[in-house]
Amino acid sequence: MCLGDVTQGGPSPTEVLEVVRAKGWRVVMGNADAFLLDAEASSEPITPRHLEMREWSRAQLGEDRLDFIGTFSPTFEVALGGGRSLLAFHGSPGSFDDVILPSLDEESHRELLAGHEADVFAGGHVHLQWMRRLGPSVFVNPGSVGLSYDHSQPEDDVRFDSWAAYALVTTDEGGAVEVAFRRVPFDHREVIEVLVSGGMPYADTFTRRWEPRA
Repeated sequence: MCLGDVTQGGPSPTEVLEVVRAKGWRVVMGNADAFLLDAEASSEPITPRHLEMREWSRAQLGEDRLDFIGTFSPTFEVALGGGRSLLAFHGSPGSFDDVILPSLDEESHRELLAGHEADVFAGGHVHLQWMRRLGPSVFVNPGSVGLSYDHSQPEDDVRFDSWAAYALVTTDEGGAVEVAFRRVPFDHREVIEVLVSGGMPYADTFTRRWEPRA
């Protein structure tokens, strides 16, 4: 499954979306996906730069792929076997804009999940691998395949991690749930090459963020 934010903001929106579609994965609607369909769908601040990036992405994707993005679900439930279930969403079950980071206190975290039941709550949005036990359930963020980063960085010097982050969730016959985080390294120079040659607006502002700190 994919927890949303598939194409907007990257140099290869068409290629990425086609990979996801070919896999046949179920996909959650992320705030960036919704922004592609409706510029006012997300409550996050919108700048002229965001709108220019949006128009470029929409032009790359075309109507058929935009229609495919429109099939993404706000949430969906998956049977894991052994009587266990997983609830997938982007920010929280109630909003793709909600931010759930490790710094969020447990009480507030539980409030964002209130009214929903699952053995595994799987959320995205913050591009960070982390997990928290919440009573009999567990919250999992698998991180980001294409844009992992550490949130504890100076705002004027954010750097991205050159690895694809994801998670495997498995259950045994007795219903025991295992969560395994994975990180697959890739060459940041290849990303920079695509940024430079792909024609994405403001590509030059992203290239430095892919350079590792000295």
